[in-house]
Amino acid sequence: MYYEEDFVEEVRQRNDIVDVISSYVNLKRGGSNYMGLCPFHNEKTPSFSVSPGKQMYYCFGCGAGGNVYTFLMEYENLTFVEALERLAERAGMKLPEKNDSAEDRRRRDMRDAILEVNKLAANYYFAKLKSERGQAGYEYLTKRGLTPETIVRFGLGFSDKNSGELYRFVKTKGYSDEILKETGLFTYDERRGVYDKFWNRVMFPILDRNNRVIAFGGRVMGDAKPKYLNSPETMVFDKSRNLYGLNFIHGRQDRGIILCEGYMDVIALHQAGFTNAAASLGTAFTSRHCALLQRYTDLVYLCYDSDAAGVKAAMRAIPMLKEAGLRIRVIDMKPYKDPDEFIKGLSAEEFQKRIDSAKNSFFYEVDILKRDYDMNDPESKTRFMNEVARKCLTFDNEIERNNYMEAFAREYGIRTEDFRKLTAYHSAQMAGIDYERRKQERRQKGTDRVAEDGIARSQGIFLTWLSNDPSLFEKTKDVISAQDFVDEPYRQVAEMMYEQYEAEGRVEPAVIISRFQSKEEQSLVAGLFNREIQALSRDSEQKKAVNEVVRNIKKYSLDYRSRHVTDIAELQGLLEEKKKLQKLQIL
Repeated sequence: MYYEEDFVEEVRQRNDIVDVISSYVNLKRGGSNYMGLCPFHNEKTPSFSVSPGKQMYYCFGCGAGGNVYTFLMEYENLTFVEALERLAERAGMKLPEKNDSAEDRRRRDMRDAILEVNKLAANYYFAKLKSERGQAGYEYLTKRGLTPETIVRFGLGFSDKNSGELYRFVKTKGYSDEILKETGLFTYDERRGVYDKFWNRVMFPILDRNNRVIAFGGRVMGDAKPKYLNSPETMVFDKSRNLYGLNFIHGRQDRGIILCEGYMDVIALHQAGFTNAAASLGTAFTSRHCALLQRYTDLVYLCYDSDAAGVKAAMRAIPMLKEAGLRIRVIDMKPYKDPDEFIKGLSAEEFQKRIDSAKNSFFYEVDILKRDYDMNDPESKTRFMNEVARKCLTFDNEIERNNYMEAFAREYGIRTEDFRKLTAYHSAQMAGIDYERRKQERRQKGTDRVAEDGIARSQGIFLTWLSNDPSLFEKTKDVISAQDFVDEPYRQVAEMMYEQYEAEGRVEPAVIISRFQSKEEQSLVAGLFNREIQALSRDSEQKKAVNEVVRNIKKYSLDYRSRHVTDIAELQGLLEEKKKLQKLQIL
């Protein structure tokens, strides 16, 4: 750990978790907590809870949880120290001297050095584009319709045919090969030596949301393969956490975000005035991209190529975007292949018309599905109708599902009631399959594991109650203590909670979470403080529940100690405690 515990705690206290997370996630007040769509998995209904009282977050959907440090580490892919320093800066706090390890210093210095080299490389490529040797690259960009202003705005550059020039240039700046290997800009070969990864290419710097150069893409001059080459993932570059052009998009985008396939599409759209365009970075679209888009909008326009590969990519992206709760429209590029060609062939005004008339993603999928069926053949047409009926079942909301069924029936000239019956038939079939699957899973589970889960649940429930109602410490202290929580991490959490209560008369979940090192442990502990427990309507019901849970924990503790004790007198004492426990009224 770099910093003293007191400083770590002060930084946490001066960064309200609701303020920090609301800059990443759209939160709405719900009772004593704030709710939003989880940024760590795709969901339509908010299950991500942020507690201002406990200064922690928890997702009831995927189980992600922790305090303000955990969130920043997970969302921004930072180390604990990097998250702490970011939050200290946010709070305007001066950093004290650090007691960091050699490995920690090495990692931080390496990240900084990679960013420095990337910035040097971007400046080098930009200068090369404007030089005589970069003329081929500059002509290529201008022939593609880019203005000098656009070239400057996107920092476009050129890497010439001399494949070792950038390497020699950065070496003169004093950077070691240990650092340069980590940048992804150079290839180290035993026979050929060191050479530039990018050569004879137009260069596209990739910037993060803080406008730092984190990677590059390069388009080859001529017909060599690969046509586009991208930086490998590094300590500062994760393809699934970034979108090209996102650094130009600021704030909530009520008009939506246009999602493209390539660098030139994004640049052409921005130049034409559509500054809400972005693209994935040389990799398949992922659920993490969906989570990233959720921060900016709830409406995505898919503007992929109109060829078979583009259609396939769109069909793959639509379910993920839907799962994330995003509305989707698909822009028709025909007769052109992509937005770059479209704007050159027609105009920005015509492209806006295509945006305005973009097709609902459901009907786009139906149109693509229809291509595989002969609508003049009754059997083929029936199979098509069955496929669409099954697709309607992907809508969880019944009103939304009914609206789509009515619209489809209207479009294809069939009776709505008939199509509803067909959908209901498939719903019943799927329910039967799901029932059999769950029944089989239950058969495969052993009773020992179920019993163990029951004890673990009792320990977790009681810790949740203690965090919500510290008066239970006093009411149950004569029966149960931290030592009675046998399983981990319940034992550790219980010890910290009892220690906190004895010292301060209260429990601070965010402090306890900070004492666990890994994000996995922090999420697990956060789950204990945010466990969903059925509300008890009467005081008598609550007393009964507490009595039962405490007895379960104590009995399990006594059983455990009995199995491990070697002293006869101690064993007899434990057996006596068991007898008394059955008659003991705890509350």
